[in-house]
Amino acid sequence: MSRNGRVLVAMSGGIDSTVAAMMLHEQGYEVVGITMKTWDYASAGGSKKETGCCSLDSINDARQVAVNMGFHHFIVDIREEFGDYVIDNFVEEYIAGRTPNPCVLCNTHIKWSALLKRADAMDCESIATGHYAVIKEHNNRKFISKGHDDRKDQSYVLWGLTQSCLERSSFPLGHFSKTEIRQMAKDFGYEELSKKAESYEICFVPDNDYRGFLKRRVPGLEESVKGGTFVNAQGEVLGKHEGYPFYTIGQRKGLGGGFLKPMFVTGIIPETNTVVLGEIDELIRNGMTVGQINMMKYEAITDGMEAATQVRYNDGGVMSALHQIGDEVKVEFFANVRGIAPGQSAVFYENDDVIGGGIIKNSSFAPMG
Repeated sequence: MSRNGRVLVAMSGGIDSTVAAMMLHEQGYEVVGITMKTWDYASAGGSKKETGCCSLDSINDARQVAVNMGFHHFIVDIREEFGDYVIDNFVEEYIAGRTPNPCVLCNTHIKWSALLKRADAMDCESIATGHYAVIKEHNNRKFISKGHDDRKDQSYVLWGLTQSCLERSSFPLGHFSKTEIRQMAKDFGYEELSKKAESYEICFVPDNDYRGFLKRRVPGLEESVKGGTFVNAQGEVLGKHEGYPFYTIGQRKGLGGGFLKPMFVTGIIPETNTVVLGEIDELIRNGMTVGQINMMKYEAITDGMEAATQVRYNDGGVMSALHQIGDEVKVEFFANVRGIAPGQSAVFYENDDVIGGGIIKNSSFAPMG
C-alpha cells in the first residue's frame, strides 16, 4: 500500500489527465488509471477523422503512459450509459428549442457516477481528473473554486457535482497554469505529449456539425421541420428557414441573405416551427430564471444574495441579485447581458468560489434602458 492511498485517475490520453496521473504517482499515491470509452465515432457518420478522448490513439496513449510509469490501467466501456442519457438529452433539448451543454450533463450524471462505481470496485479511496479547478471547504461543505489559470479554468462545467462526489474528488492541476503543465510533461520525458493539441469539440460531434448529427440521429427530422418561417419581434414574416432545431440563440451566420441590417436569432418557438430574428440589441436581457439548482458553497440562497452569474463558458460573469422562488432561482442582472440561451448553464460565483448553478429556463425580463 502506498503512503498516500489508492486513487483512480480518469485518463483521456490528453496532456492534462496524463500529467495529473504522473503527478499523483510521483507524490506517492498508488495510481490506477482508467480510460472511459463514451462514444464510438464511426457510428456518428461524421466527416472528420476520429480524434479526442474516445479515439483508439488516445486510449493507447493513456495505456502506454501507465505501462511506462508502472501503474495499472483499465479501459471501461460506458457507451450505453452515455448514449442513453447524454446523447438522448442533447437531441431532446434541440428539438425542444433549447441549447444544451452535454459536457456539464456528462460530468454530473455519467463520468463521476462511473468513476465512483469503479473506484469502489477497485478499492480506491478517491478519484482524480485533469480539470483546471480547485476544491475548497466552507462550514463542512465542499465546493468548487476557479483554477489558477484564468484561461483554462473549468469550474463552469463542474457546477453540478454533488457533495458526495466532491468528498472523494481531487483536481491536481488546479493550482497550475497550462504552460506549467506542458513543461511538466517535458520534464517527465514526454516531449510529444507536451505539444499535444487540445480539443474543444463535443466528443460525439467531433466535426463540430451538430446540425448534421441531429439529422443523422433523428431520421426524417430535416423534412419534418423544413420550411418554417423567420419572423421579427412583431411577428412579421421575414423569410423561410431550414428548421428550428438547427438554430441557436445569438446565431448570426447561416440565416440567409436579404436583410437590410445584421440579424441574429433572438427566439425559437418549436410549437410553430418559428425562429425569431432581430438586431443585436434585441438579444439584451437583464434577468432570467434558472432551474435544476445544485448548491455548493452554501446550503441555500438567501434572498437578494449578490453573485457574479456566468451564462456561458469563459464569459467572465455579470454581477446580479439572486432570489429563490420555489425550486428555481430568479436572477436580476446589474448590467445588460446578451444572448442568454435556455438550456445552457448558469453558474453563480462569489469571487472565485462557485455558490451553485443550474440550467437556464428562460430570459423573459425586459432589457434595461
